[in-house]
Amino acid sequence: MSTSFERVSRFSVGYASAEVDDFLARARSAYESKDPSFDGSDVATASFGTERGGYDMRTVDEALDRLSDAFALQARDEAIAASGEAAWIAQLTERAEALKERLERPAGLRFAPAAPGDPAYDRTDVDALCDQLVSYFTDGLPMSVDDVRRAAFRRRRGAEGYQEAVVDVYLDHVADVMASVP
Repeated sequence: MSTSFERVSRFSVGYASAEVDDFLARARSAYESKDPSFDGSDVATASFGTERGGYDMRTVDEALDRLSDAFALQARDEAIAASGEAAWIAQLTERAEALKERLERPAGLRFAPAAPGDPAYDRTDVDALCDQLVSYFTDGLPMSVDDVRRAAFRRRRGAEGYQEAVVDVYLDHVADVMASVP
């Protein structure tokens, strides 16, 4: 299967083209056949080796984001077909409310602090994104899944920051809910 990804110069490093092509062929096949053994989380966690003259990493990552969103929409449509739109909206609303509860905590207390010496995200940066999410959920502030996925936080060590893994899992749930909104 051939792709239309740009390649970096033969002196630069990019994703290994054969790995990317193979993965995307499997992902597209699973998407088209609605194979439940392969889903958007497989796309979101994909990783590739690198090679000189390989595919431009940014372009591949953007394509993976779009494919992950397509899997989320497919899962949403299947859930709506199986349980009905009203039940799906109720479930989605329940999930959004559960996420919103954490956002309503005071700044600095939204997530567990990291243990001494452990890598952590800067609380101020994470809280700023959380404030934007509050506005998204309550006031309809325009925000996209990509805004959440591409959020960048300064690094801290230990209790001065939030535990990275906890924040990452939470933001994955937020992105999932946002991608599921009809």
